[in-house]
Amino acid sequence: MNTISFQEIIESIESLSLEDQDYLFDLIQKRRIDKRRLSILNNGEKTLKSLELGTAKKGSAEEIKAYLLEDEEE
Repeated sequence: MNTISFQEIIESIESLSLEDQDYLFDLIQKRRIDKRRLSILNNGEKTLKSLELGTAKKGSAEEIKAYLLEDEEE
């Protein structure tokens, strides 16, 4: 597998036209947004599953914070 250094990637991008650089920037940004949305979706599905199974902790923000800090102390 041929690896490309970060510097080589930067140089390749800089050799693109400004229009292509803008397109690449937009494409990367949209893909990052899509990955973040997928991550949020997966977390939501895990949370719903935990609620269905009765393994999720419920409470106010302060109660959850206290619960999490309690786990750290043990």
